[in-house]
Amino acid sequence: MKKTPTRKTAAKKTTTAAKKTTAAAKKATAKKTATAKQATPEKNTTTKKTAAKKTTAKKTTAKKTTAKAPAKKTTAKAPAKKPPALKRATVAPQKATAAVKGVPPAQTIVEKTPTGESRTALVRRARRINRELAEVYPYAHPELDFTNPFQLLVATVLSAQTTDLRVNQTTPALFAKYPTPEDLAAANPEEVEEILRPCGFFRAKTKSVIGLSRALAEDFGGEVPGRLEDLVKLPGVGRKTAFVVLGNAFGRPGITVDTHFQRLVRRWKWTEETDPDKIEAAVGALFPKSDWTDLSHHVIWHGRRICHARKPACGACPIAPLCPAYGEGETDPEKAKKLLKYEKGGFPGQRLNPPQAYLDAGGIPAPPLGAGS
Repeated sequence: MKKTPTRKTAAKKTTTAAKKTTAAAKKATAKKTATAKQATPEKNTTTKKTAAKKTTAKKTTAKKTTAKAPAKKTTAKAPAKKPPALKRATVAPQKATAAVKGVPPAQTIVEKTPTGESRTALVRRARRINRELAEVYPYAHPELDFTNPFQLLVATVLSAQTTDLRVNQTTPALFAKYPTPEDLAAANPEEVEEILRPCGFFRAKTKSVIGLSRALAEDFGGEVPGRLEDLVKLPGVGRKTAFVVLGNAFGRPGITVDTHFQRLVRRWKWTEETDPDKIEAAVGALFPKSDWTDLSHHVIWHGRRICHARKPACGACPIAPLCPAYGEGETDPEKAKKLLKYEKGGFPGQRLNPPQAYLDAGGIPAPPLGAGS
């Protein structure tokens, strides 16, 4: 007799069927997932490559942009770096007041001329004055008597605080007794003082000439050196004295800044400096170096003969139209002529033995000491 299935048995069969169905579903899902994973790497690889290409493109673009940026900055900064232009601006008188970083101010260029005229106008006026004076004094020369560099050196030292005329009247006796540096170096100071008494400050001058003579004998073999740096080391010798010797005994250009030169260049508004060294630099910048020695003679001669300190003869001055100080002295021509000195006024010059050119031009030699002046 067959057994009738119970409810428990039916339930078990139903559960077993459900489990099989679930397992089959899981297997199907697993297969689909595997298939999807196989397809996904390819897509991911493609996507990664595309992203990499885009990133590389962006980096390349960024590099180009970065490379171009410095060029733009360099181009922008380039105009600021123009040393030649800045230097020209410093030298040019109209732009000399502009402050420029890294460029030192010009030392030898006057920013503002004393008269307010341009630098070019000042140079032209100064050089024209020198040309006019060269025509008036074609025979200008050093007004100290000398026959060699040693005599000129000693005479120039003695000319301080006195006239060239007085020195020329004194030195003949000095050089007759002491013709060489060795002779003067070994001289009795009291005897030298007695000879130099007419020159004034004779004790100090005696010390200087004996001292420089000793230095020449001991350090330079009894010869006067032809270099500025050597001359200024000698006792009583400064730049003015050195340039007189260099220019007139050795033919080396130099500016002699004596009292006449200082007075006239300030009166003509070539400079407002008062220190001799600064005057020398300021005036020297207006002229070629080759003109310096003759320029000194022209200015000094004019100061002694016409453009005097207290009563300049403005009415008889050949450069009156070029002089900013015209009118400080006598402007009437007839009265001004009475103020002229030396050969311009018919008086003797300052040298006992002047050059022949001076005599040919009507110059009169100075009288010896004791014969009047």
